[in-house]
Amino acid sequence: MVASADYGPFQQVSKHTIRLDRIRAHWGDMLRVAGSLSTGEIRGYDLIRMLSRDGNPTGLGDAFAHDGRIFKTLHLLQFVSDQGYRRMIGAQLNVTEARHRLARRIFFGQRGELRQHYREGMEDQLGALGLALNAMVLFNTLYIDTAVKQLAADGFPVTDDLLPRLSPIQFDHINFLGRYAFTRIPAPGMRPLGDPHTSEDDVYDG
Repeated sequence: MVASADYGPFQQVSKHTIRLDRIRAHWGDMLRVAGSLSTGEIRGYDLIRMLSRDGNPTGLGDAFAHDGRIFKTLHLLQFVSDQGYRRMIGAQLNVTEARHRLARRIFFGQRGELRQHYREGMEDQLGALGLALNAMVLFNTLYIDTAVKQLAADGFPVTDDLLPRLSPIQFDHINFLGRYAFTRIPAPGMRPLGDPHTSEDDVYDG
């Protein structure tokens, strides 16, 4: 932003300036940090120490902050001016929130709280949650694909605009309570698809 410019309705939110001179002064170090992160040569803890000291950003950290403001500004301007971009962001947020709802539904024990008092135990809990969530998404994806193919074979007009509306993160058909059996099913293959004309009371939740 130019300090002497008038940005009209955006004047109140355009008080910060982007210091390109600070970015130029540390550009070489910024590229080296980015390369080290890409190759895994630097740990996150060490990077934080490089970017901040005693709660204040270092010169390198300040340069990264100003560089980030460039992309943040471009993002905000596009968000304000582009309706399609806003819809895309909204759709992404909806997917993220749906994923969180599913995770909370799976992690119903202990009110969804991590009760382990050591890091390894918390990591085990989060790893198990991720495994269960991914397994459920895979289960839904396989059956959605089978259902779509069956509908198309039955003559239902499965159009391209309908497919993006399908989500493997739905869980209304999943029974989270009861006894868990981790045994191989006796016969390979998938369960028969449910009849859409059958009432919900007659449907088995697996």
